[in-house]
Amino acid sequence: MDDLHNLLPAFNFSVSLYKTGGSDRNLIGNGGFAECSGLELSADIREHNEGGNNNAVRRMLGRVKLQPLVLKRGMLVNQTQADGTLWTWMTTMLDGQLPFDRYDGHIDVFDRIGATSFARWSFVRGLPSKLSGPTLNAKTGDIAIEELQIVHEGLRLEVK
Repeated sequence: MDDLHNLLPAFNFSVSLYKTGGSDRNLIGNGGFAECSGLELSADIREHNEGGNNNAVRRMLGRVKLQPLVLKRGMLVNQTQADGTLWTWMTTMLDGQLPFDRYDGHIDVFDRIGATSFARWSFVRGLPSKLSGPTLNAKTGDIAIEELQIVHEGLRLEVK
């Protein structure tokens, strides 16, 4: 029996962010994200029409376009206040404090029971490009969700 019927679940994943060139001691986020999107690469294809050959178009590879990663999670709190780690990362950059902290990271996708990581996307030299606080609405019982967008300088799928 072939293994093509086994599909990777999209609900069991973990996100880790750590300082570029650092170690897990510099971790600012581990797990805890409810959604992750932006695992995408696209190539800029340029068309070149050859003179005298009206039946063909040559296609040449241009630059790779990297999409921002979009991470969503429930806003975390400790005993006395909300966790402001992501907000501190964004505001120190906006305040012009040099050097900017860049973060590498990886997104691991696990089997249904969480025992084995089957795929890992790794990105390098990430910077926050957008951070959104929760939409507050007293009429619902929804969890406060914050959204972080990270621009990066490279994305790779590491098949385990």
